[in-house]
Amino acid sequence: MFTSAHKLLFSLAAARADGSYDRRLAAILRVDLLALDDFGLRALPPTGAEDLYEIIDGRYERRSILLTSNRAPNEWLEMLGDPLLANAALDRLADRAHIVSISGRIFRLAGRKALSEAAGSSKTEPASIITSTQLEEPAAIPATA
Repeated sequence: MFTSAHKLLFSLAAARADGSYDRRLAAILRVDLLALDDFGLRALPPTGAEDLYEIIDGRYERRSILLTSNRAPNEWLEMLGDPLLANAALDRLADRAHIVSISGRIFRLAGRKALSEAAGSSKTEPASIITSTQLEEPAAIPATA
């Protein structure tokens, strides 16, 4: 399952409201690989930290999570808000995790290079971080020029 972290957490907040939370959470916990894109890009819903903890805890040592973020893992504690839940979630996520930092040319930004130069910004290559758990071996990332 591939989705943005924002969409997934807001769908769980909606599921709490309509009474389908347990069914929705069970479906998320069943998929072999949960890929959450753009974690920390947008603010979490009020129940986001709790829901993220439930996902990480429910998948811990059972199923894989791939998490992408433009923020460093040391920023995640603050983003989650609740220190107790954040520490518990990140402890489980970090156990057996492979952290891959990617830097270099970002292809989506290639078309914006002229815009950046015109605005006087030289920052066209932000770093991305991919964290995955439960992988037997780190995934190879092909080099691109």
